[in-house]
Amino acid sequence: MRALFLCLVPGVALADPAFEPRPLPIEHVYSGGWEHFVGGGVAVLDCNGDGFDDLFMAGGAAQSSLLINTTKTQGADITFRQHPVSLRSGVTGAYPLDFDSDGTLDLMVLRVGENIILENDGACGFSRANEKWGLDGGDRWTTAFSATWEAGQDWPTLAFGNYVDRADPDGPFEACDSNALFRHDGSTFVKTALQPGFCALSMLFSDWNRDGTQDLRVSNDRHYYVSGGSEQMWAMPGLTLMNGDGWEPISIWGMGIASRDFTGDGRPEVVLTSMGDQLMQISGESGYSAAPFSIGTYAQRPYIGDEGRPSTGWHAQFADVNNDARADLFIAKGNVDQMPGMATKDPNNLLIQGEDGTFVERGDIAGVASVVRSRGAALSDLNRDGLLDIVVVNRRAPAELYQNLTPNAGGWVGVALRQRGANTQAVGAWVEMSSGGVTQTQEVTVGGGHAGGQSGMLHFGLGTQTSASLRVLWPDGETSDWIDATSGQVINFDR
Repeated sequence: MRALFLCLVPGVALADPAFEPRPLPIEHVYSGGWEHFVGGGVAVLDCNGDGFDDLFMAGGAAQSSLLINTTKTQGADITFRQHPVSLRSGVTGAYPLDFDSDGTLDLMVLRVGENIILENDGACGFSRANEKWGLDGGDRWTTAFSATWEAGQDWPTLAFGNYVDRADPDGPFEACDSNALFRHDGSTFVKTALQPGFCALSMLFSDWNRDGTQDLRVSNDRHYYVSGGSEQMWAMPGLTLMNGDGWEPISIWGMGIASRDFTGDGRPEVVLTSMGDQLMQISGESGYSAAPFSIGTYAQRPYIGDEGRPSTGWHAQFADVNNDARADLFIAKGNVDQMPGMATKDPNNLLIQGEDGTFVERGDIAGVASVVRSRGAALSDLNRDGLLDIVVVNRRAPAELYQNLTPNAGGWVGVALRQRGANTQAVGAWVEMSSGGVTQTQEVTVGGGHAGGQSGMLHFGLGTQTSASLRVLWPDGETSDWIDATSGQVINFDR
């Protein structure tokens, strides 16, 4: 197994990552009782088309926050201003998505109660669109979401993951609610129940076996399904539960999903956050297998302080924070609330991938080792300087923003996709970048993480290389020509 990780990229010795906190215009806190022990996501999107990413943060029992990026100058200190939004409370998370394919990113807002589509007017003015676009938002405790575009469809296919059934008098244990998939029939979204449900906390449509179809992975919390449940993979388009054929169910305290190819074979690896071990699965021709413990991503206990109790992982995301051409891994950590068997001071992880494919903890050195109860998070280049910054939403503590100031970082290339007609975001596309004899691959997805995601530029680190070639494998199977890029350039693929 170890040989799988060796010599993926040329030797690059770059400085340790370095981040500095930046103030937010408000003290945003994800709060509430047991219905908000989970959730607390952040959506990252450019909602006004100015080229700088904005933030929508779930508030739980408190109001949600829409923060508009006012940085405007490349490389400047990151700044935001608060923007009014009509949706106030009950929000667990949100994901950006261009529902009507008008070229403007809307928001799918998850709630304890009715899920709500917010249509964007192009200037970050959001208004309810459930009735306009035919979505019954229901009345559930929704904690997970993913979306894809199926072949020939003008509207997205939506998947909602629901947690405990609040109406079950015998709950909460063994009272997991069913999940739901919605397909548009030309006038309205039609619901199909996904049963059984095992208390979903993350979902992701991904073409995990590269057969041209994004299937639906569901990560579930065994704390409430107790027994008889597992992680799930729904095979599309027929919606059959897989067991075998390269995918074997496992049972964990599933919280979040991170997906990216870092072995170089073109298939995405997966990290599933949990209580205790954060499970890394390596993809190969015969399916997934558990990574060896020596890879360094299991992050099962706090790495600073005197805590010996297990960690609790939530949002996870692969991202190259030092631009050395290797994907690193950020994991937001935090006690559910006051669970005595789990760590109470549980620092977030920033795991830096080395030349041999193993990961080393640098969260404390980088300055992002917060020990409050973190939940959702995102890594995005908020000031367009080629370095990925970090935003974290916390339960019962203010949200945090960290600006990436890593010295002597490697080069980088950004990729923006746009296609005419349906699916303007090119969800389901794959982008390949070749540089210095190494090919990196990223998939365009909507979902995963914990209760929040992002849409925008794909970021590739170059290491010491100064140029690269890129191409797109579009969702319909068409492949673009290779395009040359130089370090610091954003390449726009349009069709």
